[in-house]
Amino acid sequence: MEQVSDSRPQYLDALLQQHLRTFLGELEPGAMALLLEHLQWVELAGGETLMRQGEPGDAMYITVSGRLRTYIADEDGRQRMVREVTRGQVVGEMSLYTDEPRSATLVAIRDSVLVRLSKAEFKRLLAISAQVSIALTRQIIRRLQTESGPTTNDRPVTIGLLPITEGVELAALAEALATQLRKQGRVAVLDRARLDAQLGEPGITERPRTDADANRRIAMQLDAIEAAHDFVLLLGDTTPTPWTSRCSRHCDELLLLANADQSVRLHAIEKECLVRHAPYGQASEASQMLVLLHPAQLHMPAGTKAWLKHRPLAEPVHIRPALERDLARLARLISRTAVGLVFAGGGARGLAHMGVYRALQERGIEIDVVGGTSIGSVMATLVALDQPIATLTATVRKAFARSPTGDFNLIPMLSLIKGRRLRRIVSQALAELGGAGTQIEDLWKGYYCVATNYSQASEQVLKRGPLLDAMLASIAIPGALPPLIHEGDLLCDGGTFNNFPVDVMRGLRGVGKVIGVDLSFKRLRRMDHADMPGTWALLRDRLRPRAKRRYRLPSLATYLMNVTILYSTSRQRQARKLTDIYMNPPLDRVGMLQWKRFDEIEQQGYEHACLVLDGSLQVAQESVLQPWV
Repeated sequence: MEQVSDSRPQYLDALLQQHLRTFLGELEPGAMALLLEHLQWVELAGGETLMRQGEPGDAMYITVSGRLRTYIADEDGRQRMVREVTRGQVVGEMSLYTDEPRSATLVAIRDSVLVRLSKAEFKRLLAISAQVSIALTRQIIRRLQTESGPTTNDRPVTIGLLPITEGVELAALAEALATQLRKQGRVAVLDRARLDAQLGEPGITERPRTDADANRRIAMQLDAIEAAHDFVLLLGDTTPTPWTSRCSRHCDELLLLANADQSVRLHAIEKECLVRHAPYGQASEASQMLVLLHPAQLHMPAGTKAWLKHRPLAEPVHIRPALERDLARLARLISRTAVGLVFAGGGARGLAHMGVYRALQERGIEIDVVGGTSIGSVMATLVALDQPIATLTATVRKAFARSPTGDFNLIPMLSLIKGRRLRRIVSQALAELGGAGTQIEDLWKGYYCVATNYSQASEQVLKRGPLLDAMLASIAIPGALPPLIHEGDLLCDGGTFNNFPVDVMRGLRGVGKVIGVDLSFKRLRRMDHADMPGTWALLRDRLRPRAKRRYRLPSLATYLMNVTILYSTSRQRQARKLTDIYMNPPLDRVGMLQWKRFDEIEQQGYEHACLVLDGSLQVAQESVLQPWV
């Protein structure tokens, strides 16, 4: 439950006036005096609920420090996270306007301080200040405009670094991470000793949580540090001390740092500082990032599944601390400036993705998260494996030298193509790159692929589990390739629902910029004959040289592959709006099954990417590409 106090330290009046002026502008003296007289100080512990959807609205709140999440219950009772509330924002005023019940539930992600204005005083304030009424009305309008949109996560300010295995070199890692974060703003690194020194009282951070005076002094100092910096790194102890517990409660995001060769069991810090029993405890757990630390010479991570079994809500990130580019990737994920790359499906046309990736590599544009559908899921895997581009290109050239879709079924009961050759080609390519038996969560970079769940008639995003099975499900074109059974459901090609899954990338935590590579045709295909030919006429026509054929009709396999993505193609314009850089290589003369044209198709993708990227560098280098390098 919230703790409300009529008394308020003097330092808060100046802080409150600053927040009020930022949000409402220069207030009339009477309005400011009313606010300062009647605002009550409210303290919430991380995981506590400020208000619940459906309850009567009796007050509005202004956030002084901390962070809360807003949830709205759908008709079926599922909670959807809508937005995050941070320093200086107003919440709860909508119910006071409408006299309707609370429209959302608000939960504190971390220890938070707010001020409360009762309903009666709120109405008095509106009566004496038109300026306040207009400002609050604008906020309500903006909120209504975003509630039906995708979930949004604001950039965290205070990040806790908690070692959960032996041997984590916390201080060195924190300084290296701070160096990368300073490219995005001002950074403070704070451990127990440094905060004790700033407060001038050794041991104050070790006092128990019940010490109210110490809590307020520490909170004041932490708030002052947070207000003066863009990022604050709080370094926990190696054991669950009061300071470690305070770090876990005061942070917007928690990095659980573990040497990957250590025990996967829950650490004492996790058991004593991170276990929450609040009804919305998941809100806190979702802010945890499991950072697995590896030696620089390691070829591929392994065993991540065991770590996540004990931490099902943590997002895994694999880092080699000795590699600066890995630390830069972690910093971009934290600062919400990570670069996402999305590959569309399109059969053999998808070989152009390798050319696009080559162009990105040449320009030093690092990819942090990658996703795709169908052949795009296969090419996305290669990016996530984080191998040299020359190695990847050679592997793909070799793999597709023999058509992966050439083993046709004599009796096509479920699919025209057996799919055995495709499975063999993909599994052999993974083995050559060191990823045989790899789970999705073992990949160096963030990865997802999209499949269609035939059993449930829905889109399914695959982020965990066996990598080979996920790719084969995503690429299983209905009627052309056999579907895959996954947890009792039948999965097939994701292109049916989402062939260009940019929206999925936009919803991932940490992604700030998105590059999308679409493979849809630019031109409409018109037929120059009035009637469809018969079977024998088509067969005779196919026996002629390509240049002399009369009928420009697709083969059965190509027709099936194209028709499955028609719905996704209709969403192309919407998906394109979600990209920062959009590419659509000119592959009109490339067929969906022309796998042996790898070098030609790859080169076309490369040349198109060079034109797009070089054009972007000339027009918007500072605003678009520069932060990605």
